[in-house]
Amino acid sequence: MSRTLLLILFIALISCDQTSSNERENSASDKVLELKYATGFAIEYFDGYKIVEVKRPYMNAKTSFKYILVSDESKVPTSLKNERIIQVPIKSIVCTSTTHIPLLDYLGETDKLIGFPTTDYISSEKMRARIDDGFVKDLGVDSDINLEELIALDPDMIMAYTIGGDYGQFNKMEQLGVPAILNAEYLEEHPLGRAEWLKFMAAFFDKETMADSVFNSIEERYNELLSLNKNTESKPTILSGVVYGDTWYMPGGKNYASTLMNDAGGDYLWASDSTSGFLELSFEAVYDKALDADYWIGVASFETLKAIEEADNRYSDFAAFKNKKVYTYNARKGAKGGSEFLELGYLRPDLILADLIKILYPNQLPEHELYFHKQLE
Repeated sequence: MSRTLLLILFIALISCDQTSSNERENSASDKVLELKYATGFAIEYFDGYKIVEVKRPYMNAKTSFKYILVSDESKVPTSLKNERIIQVPIKSIVCTSTTHIPLLDYLGETDKLIGFPTTDYISSEKMRARIDDGFVKDLGVDSDINLEELIALDPDMIMAYTIGGDYGQFNKMEQLGVPAILNAEYLEEHPLGRAEWLKFMAAFFDKETMADSVFNSIEERYNELLSLNKNTESKPTILSGVVYGDTWYMPGGKNYASTLMNDAGGDYLWASDSTSGFLELSFEAVYDKALDADYWIGVASFETLKAIEEADNRYSDFAAFKNKKVYTYNARKGAKGGSEFLELGYLRPDLILADLIKILYPNQLPEHELYFHKQLE
């Protein structure tokens, strides 16, 4: 091999190495988003782009998902060109869960929603006004979104979720040119962890500063309430859930609902359980443990004590039922019957906590009126 050819190869190798070195240097993050409670996502900031990672997109997920949010595409390293790239700030979005709606409202981006499956579920007054004015397209049932109408809308992205890891429908969307972003807020165990997903949504609108401000206000209020009953020795006992079929479903001990009840100064009878999802128990097992529970909070769609007793007369044996200390969280419903608790509750755990404290300790928070909850009669 000639000296000239060797020199050319040497220069080429040096050039490649310098290019790789420069790319590595350019890819060093300027900032990593510091999260206080949420564990399911991460955001790294770079010059001209940011990398958003959903660490656990669904229960028992073996892989994470990454999205490249671009404000200046020329700054994105070649190594990331094949990743899911989204130009930000986005100008339009389709959401698939009512829990996404308050995120838009609180960021001042209500007008960016252009499609949603079964819009009747939405309770937000601001969003219902847009729906009534024809600005939000009803895309059918969540599990079978009308892809033709979705493509016709041409949104910048769709914010989705999956319970069991089925990504098939989202693959179809992406093949048709609609980026599908997974939101896994529901997997967070701490109530403030779910609320902190506001920062996840904010990244797509370049509104991180606003998200910080809103979240800090919610966190501050939550912690103020938390301190009220921190040293309470005698705590009222709590039962939750109802029977579906032959199974009594109730929050596990690590479920965020359990955390809220205990943070309110209650003694949730299954708090020592290690389950983060929902327990599936027999009626008899619950009867034996919770017959004398002081309060029964969370009774699904039941709206009266009579309806509960008619469903199963054994319910009337519980002390909480006899003493009329049974509470539903569905006090507020949207214009079409959607649950405001199921929509807004993830973002506003401070409101839930205030309700629970008011229920368990009626003399506390004299100015607070129950927001999501009401006592059944």
